[in-house]
Amino acid sequence: MKSANQLTARERDFFNLVFLAGITNPFSDARAEIDLKIGGLFPEVSQPDRIEKTINEVQRRIASLEQKQLADLSLFTGDDRRLVRAAFLFEFFYKFRRKFDQLIQDQIKAGDTPVKVTFAGEAFMLLLNRGFSITDVQRYFALCYQLRRGFFFIKRSLVGRSDAMKRLRRNLWQNVFTHNLDLYNHYLWNRLEDFSTLILGETGTGKGTAAMAIGRSGFIPFNERKKTFVESFTRSFISLNLSQYPETLIESELFGHKKGAFTGAVKDHSGVFSRCSPYGAILLDEIGEVSIPVQIKLLEVLQERTFSPVGSHETDRFQGRVIAATNRSLRDIRSEGVFRDDFFYRLSSDIITVPPLRQRIEEDPAELRELVVFTVKKMVGKPYPELVDLVLEVIEKQLGRDYPWPGNVRELEQCIRRVMLKRDYRGDQKNQNGDLATVLTEGISRGELDAQNLLSGYCKMLYRRHGTFEEVARRTHLDRRTVKKYINEWTNPEEEK
Repeated sequence: MKSANQLTARERDFFNLVFLAGITNPFSDARAEIDLKIGGLFPEVSQPDRIEKTINEVQRRIASLEQKQLADLSLFTGDDRRLVRAAFLFEFFYKFRRKFDQLIQDQIKAGDTPVKVTFAGEAFMLLLNRGFSITDVQRYFALCYQLRRGFFFIKRSLVGRSDAMKRLRRNLWQNVFTHNLDLYNHYLWNRLEDFSTLILGETGTGKGTAAMAIGRSGFIPFNERKKTFVESFTRSFISLNLSQYPETLIESELFGHKKGAFTGAVKDHSGVFSRCSPYGAILLDEIGEVSIPVQIKLLEVLQERTFSPVGSHETDRFQGRVIAATNRSLRDIRSEGVFRDDFFYRLSSDIITVPPLRQRIEEDPAELRELVVFTVKKMVGKPYPELVDLVLEVIEKQLGRDYPWPGNVRELEQCIRRVMLKRDYRGDQKNQNGDLATVLTEGISRGELDAQNLLSGYCKMLYRRHGTFEEVARRTHLDRRTVKKYINEWTNPEEEK
């Protein structure tokens, strides 16, 4: 064993940046800033170029260690060992990231049968040659696969560059890997089953998609003998819409039942808690609709991790995570007694809000086109710019920029289908009176708007219609900063009731 402190001060500074990059949320501005420092780049560089330059610079520094015969973790102790480990894992993750991505695609096609990991031998050998123990290699290999799945599902299934969507992606990543990957790696990688999540959002915003990104991103061990992960991530997420079942059947769907437990129970039935993978998660959708008695039984699962099928005295153990979703607002949940207090506190280790489509478009008008491109490709199999242009033309002419999209992303999907069939979409007529112009007009007639809210609402309406702070400033004869301030301060009086 060579002496400690093998790194020079310059190497230590560089590898500390690499360590920080590795533990920082990849969807955060902080990660981008660290990458720029590692690569010695200007902020204007594109994201793909930034990543490639960062990878190349880390590889160059590791090559320098190789030339000095120091590219071996076992040669370091203390803080230097921590920094060198981070650099080797950074190199490893990005060397195999494309193969992990292909593995994800192959697993999606294969379904619930775990696919062979053909590059496992090569990957294991790289880390073993870097001085890692076989136990660490097995865990880090599984962790890298988990990280890549998390990035894959959060990035690819949640489209949009608005501030609200950037915030959502950051929150989802933290829900799986915490705010600090080093903390997760040391303490929580196999302990997140007790961290329940409550997802809030209006109908049609994509709460189920957000939940699936969490549910498919859990840690799954690798079986070196079989050269497969012990389970396919396609089995790791189960969704149950509680509002579609009558009160008498909800318990059976949740906990299962034994034959003869009630009239019609002609055979044993496994509930979602029995079917959930120990490496996965359950989404209990429309949780705001369940009764207090059901909440009490769910509370037992959340607290004790145990449950009993209807008609049985046997106790089963639940090992996955619970994700719950509701379109009720947090204010309604707390003030109207939708949840028992103890149930709410146990359910909400984390609360994530999925933003409405109107907010996303207000923050970034280009997000509408991006969503149409994504949805058209999903519907017809590949990008068709002419179809995208057709949809956007109909939206512009028949709905206008101020349309509030009450049905959110789900409504946009139906709008696209309607345009493809009939070249026509008139919007959700039921909600047409809820637009901002109507809110302002009615507020004025009732005398309920003060001057501040009136000006804020007017700026907000113009911004929805024209899409830029500059155009609102031109029309109101206000400066751009004041316009932005008024828009951000707007509060819909209808929503405050």
